[in-house]
Amino acid sequence: MATVELRFSAQPEHVRTARLVAAAVARRAGVDEAVLDEVRLAVGEACSRAVGLHRSNGVTTPVRVVLTEEEKTFSIEVGDEVPGAGVAAADAAGVPGARGEAPAEEFDDADGEDEMGLAVIRGLVDDVEVRAGEEGGVIRMSWPTTPVIELP
Repeated sequence: MATVELRFSAQPEHVRTARLVAAAVARRAGVDEAVLDEVRLAVGEACSRAVGLHRSNGVTTPVRVVLTEEEKTFSIEVGDEVPGAGVAAADAAGVPGARGEAPAEEFDDADGEDEMGLAVIRGLVDDVEVRAGEEGGVIRMSWPTTPVIELP
């Protein structure tokens, strides 16, 4: 199992880099070429969401992205360190696997944007899980891979 981990400061300009790295690693892992645009878009949405949560909550720790190549799947986890954020939005967007609780007063007008971002991710990725807890949240997405055939 090969893993690539990115950590970047919560600045919007770093989202593009995360998207490019995710697409390159997904291609190398054997994700179908036709799906790579979906990978890029989903990672961009998840990273933009994490950057927005960090910035709006004054969190200075880096956003983390973990890309993992397993035997038959390629997965990406985008994590934020904002306790409990996004759970209500995940529930509202119908994301399966959304867990955790956050006080209702934590949600404001950004909640609608959060719901939209999660709905976009759900539309792009068949296998999505959203978790949130005291240490922050994680969006985990995965895609099937096909073995890469190397010619002699």
